[in-house]
Amino acid sequence: MDTAARHYVTGFFACVCLALGSVSLLNYQVDPYLLHQWDSPLLQRPRQLNEKLGAWAKTYAVARYRPAIIYIGNSRTELGLPTGMRALFDGKRVFNSAVSGASIGDAIRLAEHVARVSRVETMVWGIDAPTFSLDMGAARVEDSLTGAGHGFFARRALVNLKRGLTLDMTEDSVRILTGNAGDTCRSNLALYGQRDETCTLMGIKHWLGTKDAIPVRLQEFGDGLGPTRPSTLAFDASIAKLCRGAMRLRLYINPTHALTLYALHWRGKWDAMQAWQRGLAQIAERHRRQGCDVRLYDFSGFNSITTEATPLVSGKPDMHYYWEVSHYRDNVGRLILARLFGGGTPPPADFGVELTQANIGAHQAAMRAARDRYRVEHAHETAYAQRVLDGPLIRR
Repeated sequence: MDTAARHYVTGFFACVCLALGSVSLLNYQVDPYLLHQWDSPLLQRPRQLNEKLGAWAKTYAVARYRPAIIYIGNSRTELGLPTGMRALFDGKRVFNSAVSGASIGDAIRLAEHVARVSRVETMVWGIDAPTFSLDMGAARVEDSLTGAGHGFFARRALVNLKRGLTLDMTEDSVRILTGNAGDTCRSNLALYGQRDETCTLMGIKHWLGTKDAIPVRLQEFGDGLGPTRPSTLAFDASIAKLCRGAMRLRLYINPTHALTLYALHWRGKWDAMQAWQRGLAQIAERHRRQGCDVRLYDFSGFNSITTEATPLVSGKPDMHYYWEVSHYRDNVGRLILARLFGGGTPPPADFGVELTQANIGAHQAAMRAARDRYRVEHAHETAYAQRVLDGPLIRR
């Protein structure tokens, strides 16, 4: 290769490197997804309605914030458990590290990451049968996002710079800089990890209302991959790791609407769900006998909260306790925390039962009886759920 050709090739690659470096640096500075922010002005910047890369943002933020109280789970916990109840925890730092679209495999990675980067005293972990699978969910909690405290921030900086080379991030940076980001709301980091209800309200409007969101959520819940045997084994192993850190663990089964539990029955998944509950009760009791402060509560079922009338029969556009049948509002989250830790508004007597090997049989028998009553007393809603579940897949 002659001198001119070498100069051309050298110049070409120099220009390419300069262009890629500039793009990566732009995205790193604008940081449209808040991948490396905590306690910075960018947290208050209005951002796009659909919060992308939530696991990236939260794994970084929690390592910086180092909370004593942590919430783990999927979008139900992210929307429903409020972070503004520090009085329950003696004013200690609270952070909601739940991530939308998280499978139990994702949640395990998030829980163990938090335990490595912070001195966690209390972990509150929301679970449900359909997402109890090790398959990576929409949250995509990759191994590169988590890690031990030493060297974590240096590694994350490199990962974030690499992510800054992607087209979607560049497009979103340009939208922010040009004021064309579309509908915006506050980041969940501005609320210590809890989803801003303004975001949820806007999302519901995009569905054209709560009623139109119900069939999609029913199908999603009924078609979930969990619970699976490998996920229960992995969960058991994770609880053992967390217990070695001497933290207080409170596991709770999410109070999705009664229609979603009926969907599991209609899909033929009821027995698997109840076997899963029995397995969880055994896990909690075994670790408790070994000295771990772990408790398991069931807020699902057919109780005074979960059987709230839906717009299908109430004629109202919204529900008091639910955004739709899959996600509960934070007024329900406050009742959950009150049952787990005391204080606040006392929850209804039938909302939240601690599951033990001694009471699991009676509890599940009561659930089956309540399910059969619900089918009779809410015939219009359950018939609607059956039609939705037997019908064609509804695209979001």
